[in-house]
Amino acid sequence: MTRKELIDLIRERRSFLCVGLDTDPAKMPEHLHNEKDGIFLFNRAIIDATIDHCVAYKPNLAFYEALGIEGLRQLKLTMDYIHGMGKAVFTIADAKRGDIGNTSERYAKAFLDPKGDFDFDAITVAPYMGADSVQPFTVYDGKWVILLALTSNKGAFDFQLTEDKNGTPLYQRVLETSKQWGNEENMMYVVGATKAEMLTDVRRIVPGSFLLVPGVGAQGGSLEEVCRYGLTNDCGLLVNSSRGIIYASNGTDFAEAAGREALKLQQQMAAVL
Repeated sequence: MTRKELIDLIRERRSFLCVGLDTDPAKMPEHLHNEKDGIFLFNRAIIDATIDHCVAYKPNLAFYEALGIEGLRQLKLTMDYIHGMGKAVFTIADAKRGDIGNTSERYAKAFLDPKGDFDFDAITVAPYMGADSVQPFTVYDGKWVILLALTSNKGAFDFQLTEDKNGTPLYQRVLETSKQWGNEENMMYVVGATKAEMLTDVRRIVPGSFLLVPGVGAQGGSLEEVCRYGLTNDCGLLVNSSRGIIYASNGTDFAEAAGREALKLQQQMAAVL
């Protein structure tokens, strides 16, 4: 999906919501526990209930890889369903990969190759190892790198906010340096919603780039604050909610509950747009 296509989709659905498919079998409704493809059935129901209210889905790969081959099969079933449903949607492999060049090439092929099993539109990447660990992800047309810049976890203070001798935080150096590795057509950044006030500094460095913003909902981030500091004329935001949507209910009405929560966020986003 190109930048223009993503912007058009946001305008069409009046939403910049990303639904995180962090599917944990232990948290799924009990009636799905004994189903052969329970994870896929859960994901499919969530997708059907939310597709008209969101523009993106973000499976967290750890939840699938932890289950081995069977988990990856459930992920493939999910991606095949998304690709086959006939509705445009942006897909993100929340993989947080990052390694030297030839390894990154294989990661990129695994998740972004249109001829591969998954064919995601984007993948999250850690920038710690520098340019040659990131650029292999930029070779596929219409595919995106989403670089970790300023995350919402407590450990972000260990490195991301440490300052050099000039008083520049490390995350700002990541933003500035990475502009040489990609552009607004193929690179986004992760900025946590719990650090929304810092979006002013982020926008000073990457004024037109899309930002993937986790942390709204269960983690306590404010959609209003994120929009106040991060919104651009082209929207420029994908705001993710995972647990607050997919686990809105653990009963047989889980999909309907997810749809209601997604609709609430979409209506707030429509008002902002």
